[in-house]
Amino acid sequence: MQNLEYPDRNGGHRGEAAAPDLSELIAGGTLSFLMEAHDGLSAAIAQEAGFQGLWASGLTISSSLGYRDCNEASWSMVTAVVERIVDSGRLPVLVDGDSGFGNFNNARLLGKKIRQRGAQGLCLEDKLYPKMNSFIEGRHPLADTAEFCGRLRAVKDTTPDLVLVARTEALIANRGMDEAISRANAYAQAGADAILIHSKRRDAAEIEDFTRQWQNRLPVVIVPTTYYATPVSRFRDAGVSTIIWANQNLRAAAAAMRRACATIKLEEGVVSLEDTIASVKDLFSLMNYDELVEAERRYLS
Repeated sequence: MQNLEYPDRNGGHRGEAAAPDLSELIAGGTLSFLMEAHDGLSAAIAQEAGFQGLWASGLTISSSLGYRDCNEASWSMVTAVVERIVDSGRLPVLVDGDSGFGNFNNARLLGKKIRQRGAQGLCLEDKLYPKMNSFIEGRHPLADTAEFCGRLRAVKDTTPDLVLVARTEALIANRGMDEAISRANAYAQAGADAILIHSKRRDAAEIEDFTRQWQNRLPVVIVPTTYYATPVSRFRDAGVSTIIWANQNLRAAAAAMRRACATIKLEEGVVSLEDTIASVKDLFSLMNYDELVEAERRYLS
């Protein structure tokens, strides 16, 4: 991967050797984990917890902006948030690019813009634009396989150093395993670096069936939102490359904010709440105010 040398808030550079490489995380041969981030703060918290990479989630970015996960937020809005996520630390970022916000031209523009902002990877799903979140009941029309392969090739031709994850929604759309495998094969030939197989079942049967048939032709990425109770050891045994925890940060934040608001409204005060929430000093630490203080000593007379 090409290293980009943009100064970050921490006084260093994004892309320095200290940052892990997304392609190594996904294709390194051991199970890796990407944590959801929807802004700079959630990204900083994930890094503090020890995660090696981030998933810039379409669902959680849209939700944090007050939009639904059906392409109501524009690609430029998403890209602006990606820049803040990248700037928050030194972790590689895989961006949830939905279906690419249009045809091959929109997809390659999206890839180019997120790479300029320091993201290392892009995930595209084989749905029509505008897409609907996979867990909403209803129709989930898929793109023509050849047309979607054109989107993948356009991204790779335009931004060859971008890690490209092709996500098939064949199981979400009830098209069956044969079509999931067929589409994954086509996407591999179109230049994808990994395949994300998505399922909304409560168990991991479809995932394990896919990995048995796929036989590691490319690294396999999964998102266990609905089958979260499956032991991680089963995914290791199945040869899964990467697990994405795709929405837990925002869901945890929403639950905590709801409790805080209810308490403050009920008690008309914050006394009982203060010891249960992050301190202001904790926020200062996460945002690295110490670096700013030190910079003031160097640069302000």
